[in-house]
This record gives sequence, C-alpha cells and structure tokens, in this order.
Amino acid sequence: MTAPFATLDQFRAVLSDAPGPDMETLAAANDRNGQLTKPPGALGRLEDLAIWYAGWRGDAQPQVKAPQVLVFAGNHGVCAQGVSAFPPEVTVQMVANFEHGGAAINQLSREFGATMTVHALDLETPTQDFTQAPAMSEDEVVAALTTGWCAVDPKSDLVVTGEMGIGNTTSAAAVAAAVLGGTAQDWAGRGTGVDDDGLARKVDAVTRGLALHDVSDPLEALRCLGGRELAAMAGAIAAARHHRIPVILDGFICSAAAACLEKAAAGALDHTVAGHLSAEGAHERLLNALEKRPLLSLGLRLGEGSGAALAIGVLKGAIACHSGMATFAEAGVADG
Repeated sequence: MTAPFATLDQFRAVLSDAPGPDMETLAAANDRNGQLTKPPGALGRLEDLAIWYAGWRGDAQPQVKAPQVLVFAGNHGVCAQGVSAFPPEVTVQMVANFEHGGAAINQLSREFGATMTVHALDLETPTQDFTQAPAMSEDEVVAALTTGWCAVDPKSDLVVTGEMGIGNTTSAAAVAAAVLGGTAQDWAGRGTGVDDDGLARKVDAVTRGLALHDVSDPLEALRCLGGRELAAMAGAIAAARHHRIPVILDGFICSAAAACLEKAAAGALDHTVAGHLSAEGAHERLLNALEKRPLLSLGLRLGEGSGAALAIGVLKGAIACHSGMATFAEAGVADG
C-alpha cells in the first residue's frame, strides 16, 4: 500500500477529505440497541461504544475479529538536554524486546487476539534537538507519516497505536503546548521518572522549543517539535480513518500526536476513542481538550499502546453484547 500524499499540504488535504461513519448503519444499530433484552441504557457507555463502532464499520451487528496493534519507535535529539531518566540506547533494546515477545504489549495483544507489529524508524539517526533546530525536515516527517499510514492493514477491524522512544514525553509535551495552548509547565511531566532537576530541564527544553519555532500550524508543530514515532502514529490514525477502521488511542504521547490531526482538520478523531487515562499528569488535560472520555483509569504510564490494548477487551465486550444479545421479540420477552 502506498500513501496518498507526498507533502504536508497533501496530507492535510487527505485529512480534510476523510470519510465519515455510515449514517444508515448508525440508525440501524441504535434501533437494534433499543430492542435488546435489557432496560434502556442499562449497559451505559457500552451501548454508545457499540453503536459508534457499528457506524464506522458499516455493519449494524458487527464483530471484532482482526484487531491490530502498531508500535512505533523513534529516537530524539532533545535527549541531549538531559530530559530523560534513561539513555537513548534503551529504545533499541526495547524494540528487540518487542520483537522477541517480552514486553507488556506483547502479552496484552496476545490476550485480546490482536496482531502486533513493531516499526523502528531510523533509530540510528535521532531527530534534531528541537531546542536548536526543527526536529524533522518536511521529507522526514512525511516519511514517518507514510510509515504509519502503510502499517495499517486495510483488512483489520480495529487499530491501536503505541510508541517507544526515550525522550518522547518531552516531545509530546512540546507538541501539546503548541497545538492546544498553555505553557511548558502545563504539559511537561515526569515521564519515565525524572527527578525535580530533570523535570526542570524538560520544562526549559519545551519552553525554548516553543520560542524557537513557528508552530501556529499543527502539522508544523509535529514536524518541528515531534518525533518520528509521533508522526507515524498520526499517519496510522489517519489511514485507519481512510479505511473506516475505528482506533483506540493510548496515553499522553499518542494523544498528543492525535491532537495534531484534530487541530489540522476538525473531526479528524471522530473514529477514535480514548483507551485509558494514564498517570502522566497532563494526559487528563489533553483528553479534556480533545473531548475524549477514557474507557479505563488504572494508573498506567508504560506507553507501548498497553492501556489502549487493554481497552480492546472493553470494546469487545460492548460489541459482544450489542451483536449477540437477543431482542425482546427473539427471546419472547415482554418489552415493558
């Protein structure tokens, strides 16, 4: 599969032309929900989830059979500013762990029947230190978007995007501040567990990055302050929309990447739900800005797509009830 864009402007046009849900299917799914053997609204958000999913899949009685988990890895030049508790070499080591099945995301993907792949993006060539120069050239960010786009299997019926990249909470904080407003202090958190001095360095790096670059355009913010794995997640989320495949968003870093899409084209995240609220301090602020209510809140801060993969089970439960329950007529139960 090839991506239908070669520049950021073309990618922006793809976002603007993205399809919406099937309205007839939405109506049919909503009608079915009203006939199931339960009191109205008794399954709470599970009912909304099932109807939402049905509309995007064009099937009023859908099933989740082929979920896909995509993990993207990138290295960050801003690590030179001492913003992480771990060295950049850990990114390469964790990619090997993913490939050998040893990470949390491998276990969760297997448990919920998802195909999981890891995509390392030029780990030997970190992005530029965004306190000194744009993180990526246009060609580099488009290449990362393309990697994400092409990683999505059109035959999948659910996509989860995750990431690995030492320093990427700093990059995500800078992107979030650029596209959603606020200061570095509002968005920078402890990430992998930096101490007070490390947090101060993160805040300083984000502040200098915001001052250096013109990031009034959200896709330019992604280019100048983001990372290859953030751009790849954005590309995958956009590709899923193109194929009408629902997406479960992961934590703070994934949500920051997704925010660039929403600010570039309003409604670009209508096919997504937030899988969980992470323990990274600014994630709740980010989800509120995107008007996304998390499905889970378990104090996770691992990344990798782990919280979103766990939420596959919630969505599967919603779909199982919606598609598998009998209607009042089928069960011979009086509809009071």
